[in-house]
Amino acid sequence: MLSCQKSLFSIPDEITYLNCAYMSPQLKQVERIGQEMVSRKSQPWLIQPDDFFKPGEALKSAFARLINTPEKDRIAVIPSVSYGLGTVARNLNLKPGQNVIVAEAQFPSNYYAWSRVVSESGAEMKVVKAPTGSPRGTLWTEAILQAIDANTSMVALGNVHWADGTLYDLKRIRVRTEEVGALLVIDGTQSVGALPLDISELRLDALVCGGYKWLMGPYSLGVAYYGPRFDNGIPLEENWINRLNSEDFNALINYRDEYKPQAGRYMMGEQSNFVLAPMLTAAIEQLLEWGVANVQEYCKRIAANAIEDLREMGCQIDPNSHLAHHLIGVRLPEGMDMPRLQAEFKKRRVFVSTRGNAIRVAPNVYNTPDDFEVLLDCFREVRG
Repeated sequence: MLSCQKSLFSIPDEITYLNCAYMSPQLKQVERIGQEMVSRKSQPWLIQPDDFFKPGEALKSAFARLINTPEKDRIAVIPSVSYGLGTVARNLNLKPGQNVIVAEAQFPSNYYAWSRVVSESGAEMKVVKAPTGSPRGTLWTEAILQAIDANTSMVALGNVHWADGTLYDLKRIRVRTEEVGALLVIDGTQSVGALPLDISELRLDALVCGGYKWLMGPYSLGVAYYGPRFDNGIPLEENWINRLNSEDFNALINYRDEYKPQAGRYMMGEQSNFVLAPMLTAAIEQLLEWGVANVQEYCKRIAANAIEDLREMGCQIDPNSHLAHHLIGVRLPEGMDMPRLQAEFKKRRVFVSTRGNAIRVAPNVYNTPDDFEVLLDCFREVRG
C-alpha cells in the first residue's frame, strides 16, 4: 500500500495543491537531474555521438513499460500533444462521407487536430454531447457507441474528460471501432501515470501524452504510441535523426529515403533533448516504482470521506464505481455560489481548477486526507 510521498516534493505546508490536472509539481530528484543536465551543456566536448540517441531510447523504454507494450519502437518522443495528434491527422486519409467522432468540449488540441483535415476532405465531425444524467461515463460511452457507424474513420477521445474526469469505457469503444474498421486515438495526458492503461489490452491505434501532468515530467516534452496502422505513414517533419542508420555520423550525407521502423519516423527533431528527456525518464521510472494502480488506489483512499461529505452537501459526483479517483468533477448544488467558493479557495491557498460548471479536484501521492479537510472547509464556509 502506497504511503504519502510529499517528502519527495517541494510543497510548503500552507499550500493545499489538488491541481495535478493543471500541472504536476516537480519531483526533487527530477529537478536535480534537470540542473545537472543543463550544466552539462557547458562542456559540449563531453557529449558523444551515442548521447544523441541514449536519452530517447531510455525514455521510450520507460514509457513502453508504463503502458505495457513490449515494442518500445512504437513509442515516439514528441514536443506536445498537438504534435502527436497532428501526426495522426496527417495520416488519416479521410474521404468525403466519412466521419470523425469526438466528445463535446474535449481539450482543444484534440479538436483542432481534426477540424482542418475534416473540412478539407469533405468528411464530417460528429460531436457527441455530454449527458445530463448519472453516471456520466456510462451514459456518454453509450452515446459514443451509438454515434459510431460504417462511415466512422476515427474516434478521438481522452481516457477521461479533461474538464471533469468523466471516465469513458474504452474497452467497449474499442470493440465497436474494430467492428467498423475505425481508428481509436486517445489523448492520455489526463490519465496515464495515475490511471492504469494497458496498450496490449486496449489495442489502441495511437496514444498521445503530454509529460508535465500525471507523468510528472517537465513542460515541452511528451510521448506517443503509434500502432501498426501507422507503420508506413508520413511524419510531420523530415529530420536527419529519424532516417535509417542515422547513428553513423560519418555517413550522414549518404542520404537515405528509409525511415527508422515503426514510430521511429514520428520522433521530433532534436529528440535527443539532453535536459528534458532524462527528467521525464526519471519521473516515469518513479511512477513504475510506485505502480500506477497504487497511485490510483492512494488517491481513492485519501479522497473517500471527503467525496461522501460533498455528496451530503448536495454536490453532484459520479458514483465511486465510475470515478477516476485522481481527477474528480464536483458540480455545485443549487444555491452554492461559485465566485464565493473560488474566493475561499484563494483565501485558504487551496489550488483546484474550475472547468465549465465543475470544480476539478486532482490529487496525487503528495496529498493527504488533511488536504481534503481544508477543501471541505471552503465548501462548508460557502454553504453556511
